[in-house]
Amino acid sequence: MTDPRLDLRIEEGIARLTIRRAEKLNALDAEMVAALPALCARIECSPARVVILTGAGGRAFCAGGDIAAWSALTPEDFGRFWLRGGHDAFDALARLRQPLIAVLNGACLGGGLELAACADYRLAEAHVRIGLPEAGLGIIPGWSGTQRAVRRFGAGIVRRMALFGEVFGAEEALRLGLVDQVVPQGGGMAAAEALAAQVIARAPRATELCKMLINAAEGEERERVLETLAGIVAAGSDDLREGLAAFREKRPARFDSPGE
Repeated sequence: MTDPRLDLRIEEGIARLTIRRAEKLNALDAEMVAALPALCARIECSPARVVILTGAGGRAFCAGGDIAAWSALTPEDFGRFWLRGGHDAFDALARLRQPLIAVLNGACLGGGLELAACADYRLAEAHVRIGLPEAGLGIIPGWSGTQRAVRRFGAGIVRRMALFGEVFGAEEALRLGLVDQVVPQGGGMAAAEALAAQVIARAPRATELCKMLINAAEGEERERVLETLAGIVAAGSDDLREGLAAFREKRPARFDSPGE
């Protein structure tokens, strides 16, 4: 599944994913949400070493979920498709093997903040506004705004946004740990590309493993990380080579004891 409003370009080791719906402040509708996992699969299989995520237009990174896309849904469809689909999409982003840099170049509200929470590094341009306004509409932050956002930003900060409606500017967001760096308006992409160059200069295997281990420590994907790491060790072992050779030659495998 593809959507022209999600523009993915991969070159020189960088995957650039841009939300191109500036006329709607880069709000996500159902088709865009459904297209994100396939784009993440493309990134995973690509030679990209780092990912930059941003929104087009300069007014908004992402204003969240398009109200028109979900407000007419039945409660059952809202839960089954809108919320579960958003979790699938955002989980795929958060669990990319490559480091993910989000360039917050404008409003970052509701689902937009939940999207930014998927990133490993958040660059905020000086004019950003960050918050979780959902309760003011009678709904909840449903794309892990009370879960992943709490793990990454802390419960106290999420309470201030989700329960009391606080909206933070760039400098306050930096002080609170919602973002990692503040740059002048219009300077986000250049700063992100400089960060991407730093990632590319580092050892790719070690960087990928570090991200996996950090995710596991944070509770992002502990079971999958453990099995992946164990599988990597097993796949590089003499035991596997002997087991496959025995299978092909139709003979019993002869495994050496450890240390022999």
